[in-house]
Amino acid sequence: MAAHRKPRPRPAGGTTARTAATIALAGAATATAFDGTSHAEPNLTPTQVTAKVDRLYQEAEAATDQYNGAKEKADAAEDRLAELRDEAARKEERLNSAREALGSAAAAQYRTGGVDPALQLALSDDPDRYLEGAALAERAGHRQDTAVTRVRGQLREIEQLRGAARVELASLKSRQAELKQHRKTITGKLDRAQRLLDRLTSEQRARVTSDDGSARASRTATARDGLQPSTTAPDSRTATALSYAHQALGSPYVWGATGPDAFDCSGLTQAAYRAAGVSLPRTTYAQIDAGRRVARSELLPGDLVFFYSGISHVGLYIGGGQMIHAPNPSSPVRVAPISEMPFAGATRVV
Repeated sequence: MAAHRKPRPRPAGGTTARTAATIALAGAATATAFDGTSHAEPNLTPTQVTAKVDRLYQEAEAATDQYNGAKEKADAAEDRLAELRDEAARKEERLNSAREALGSAAAAQYRTGGVDPALQLALSDDPDRYLEGAALAERAGHRQDTAVTRVRGQLREIEQLRGAARVELASLKSRQAELKQHRKTITGKLDRAQRLLDRLTSEQRARVTSDDGSARASRTATARDGLQPSTTAPDSRTATALSYAHQALGSPYVWGATGPDAFDCSGLTQAAYRAAGVSLPRTTYAQIDAGRRVARSELLPGDLVFFYSGISHVGLYIGGGQMIHAPNPSSPVRVAPISEMPFAGATRVV
């Protein structure tokens, strides 16, 4: 027996309501597609998720490097701006003192009726000191002219400093806007990668991130047993950098971080060599030029190894084809083969 259903009543407004609903649904679908939510993603296999997540992490890391570079420039601009303002304040203080002295001299002349000092001395009751007094007045007038000239020069210097400060402030604002854009790019890509990972089971996610806990176990054993890196460092500074990197195993990846509790890739290498008294630039694309380039076949423990055509990732080589690096937000600082990413070059910094 066929089932009979009661016809649904037509919504109030008829065609208008249906049209509005259709537009609303279309708008929601469009917004979903643009904001990259998981609803816009097709059904993906774990392998496809891995590829997409890897690409998003690589893009986020490239944006992180750009962020780090812009932040370095913003910090430098902020320091220069502070120095210019301090120098201007010091010059203004000296200028105010000079202007007060000139003001006192002007007031004294006004009180004496503005009579030339030489004439005043000539009419003095002590004519024997006329010549001496006249010479003194001439020197006083010369000193006053010099003081006025000096004040004018100080005013020009202060105005130049203010102009330089305005230029530096404009540069700082530009860098801050650049930082904001890079931050938006980074967080957007990382959020999308996380949404993709959230669609996997725990087992699948572990395979994607390759996080089996070995990094944390290695660090725990190193700290417990007081072990040093198993690699042979070519010198004491390199040994210190390698030891620092081993102690950092298991630390979380946080973009923009330079330690001591979290790192991004270039933040880790910078912190490791900073512990050894060696200053490295902040970004991967600057770190690759911070020392002598070496071929892959010539690698020694302590060399910096770089990956991808855009030089967007760096690790610290520890020997045996292995490195310590800060991979991405889904994986802690860990040991990994340098063959797991496209090799782009290496640099020896000490």
